[in-house]
Amino acid sequence: MTDIPLRQIPFVDAAGDRKTLDDYGSDVVLVVNVASKCGLTPQYEQLEQLQRDYGDRGFSVIGFPCNQFFGQEPGSMEQILEFCSTTYGVSFPVNDKVKVNGKHAHELYKALTQTADAAGKAGRVEWNFEKFLVGPDGSVQRFRPKQRPDAPEIVAAIEDALVAARR
Repeated sequence: MTDIPLRQIPFVDAAGDRKTLDDYGSDVVLVVNVASKCGLTPQYEQLEQLQRDYGDRGFSVIGFPCNQFFGQEPGSMEQILEFCSTTYGVSFPVNDKVKVNGKHAHELYKALTQTADAAGKAGRVEWNFEKFLVGPDGSVQRFRPKQRPDAPEIVAAIEDALVAARR
């Protein structure tokens, strides 16, 4: 694992440019590993709604396509972006594909998976659409794949993080 602060760990966006979470300023970000051919893919709709509801308040969803779970994100970046745009009207950033588990996991996910969920379990990403809410201070809250993005506990965590970010 790297000694770089979480918000400064570099990743590559869909255009091939190097980014970090700090590039989103003091925004609260919801990092999600996404897939186009998963039973949970309709969560894109709730993710986009969160982006629309909170985007102007210093919040952003950030998607990372991942093909590690039964090949449910097989397409090229162009295909993924087209799918996201035409099927769900996604306006939030969708970045380059990453691995979220194993020895070749992206450094961002190596850091994120150190955080435990509400049940106290840290470690591997369970499936597509695992969510990590990252505050401007680098604090992390973890939500498992089956928790819908618009679940009351996720919405409350977003709202609390936005209030804390303004202090």
